[in-house]
Amino acid sequence: MNIETIREYCLRKKGISEEFPFNETTLVFKVMNKMFLLASLDSVPLRINLKCDPEMTIELREKYDSVEPAYHMNKTHWNSIIIDRTIPDKEILKWIDDSYNLVVSGLKKSEKDKLKKI
Repeated sequence: MNIETIREYCLRKKGISEEFPFNETTLVFKVMNKMFLLASLDSVPLRINLKCDPEMTIELREKYDSVEPAYHMNKTHWNSIIIDRTIPDKEILKWIDDSYNLVVSGLKKSEKDKLKKI
């Protein structure tokens, strides 16, 4: 999996924007202006940060060596995934969906209504 695959996957979702709010090497995907994925473009191998259910953060870190607490993020809610082919692409795509859905579930009702209309 590479950044283009991840980017295309994210952009197919509703209410998505992509930007570089921190620097020119950290690509951020947002849903309704709330972050759900950060990608460190200068990392080799590629690293992405995803929001995660707090109970799953620990479980995933224990199961996969390539899942770590996310740097500069709330480690209870965010994991950093090293894209090094040790985790099946299907799993990573599922985690992207989970991150997106967690952020959507936390939106205000008015934002959720607006998202439904997109």
